[in-house]
Amino acid sequence: MSKAFTKETDTDAEDDRDEPDAIPADVKNYVTPEGHAALQEELRWLLREERPKIVEIVSWAAGNGDRSENGDYIYNKKRLREIDRRVRYLTKRLDNAEIVDPKKQQGLEQVFFGATVTYVREDGTEHTVKLVGVDEADLERGKINWLSPVARALMKSRPGDTVDVRTEAGTETIEILDVAYPL
Repeated sequence: MSKAFTKETDTDAEDDRDEPDAIPADVKNYVTPEGHAALQEELRWLLREERPKIVEIVSWAAGNGDRSENGDYIYNKKRLREIDRRVRYLTKRLDNAEIVDPKKQQGLEQVFFGATVTYVREDGTEHTVKLVGVDEADLERGKINWLSPVARALMKSRPGDTVDVRTEAGTETIEILDVAYPL
């Protein structure tokens, strides 16, 4: 029976959807120059290196006969869909990105996008975070999404200010110790 007449499985249908958009429709997609460059590099790598390699494997596997039981063909077709979904996502993000260079915000004492903020929590622990774009966030490296609850609470505050952060566990008061922008 031709595959044209078979029903797509639910997992295949899910694979073809775009990644969820974490940015509300009315909010700009701010990104640092470093984050923009990283997204561009990932897109370049996918289009020029990874995708052609997978297309070659799929072509080779398709020539091996019965595709319905061909693991190489099935796996790499799925990988190709994942790559195409990521390419669509990155293209959309880059098209809508607004680059904000924190280096141009020297001398500011307030917290805005791109700021590196040191604050102390109620339990006395000190944290240093950098407010970055949605796609750049990496908590292990101290980079938080500028739309996160902590970042929203920090916005427009100054050293010495205390702000309330609403979390799932409740409300916590944090004190801003320092605000800096990269040189």
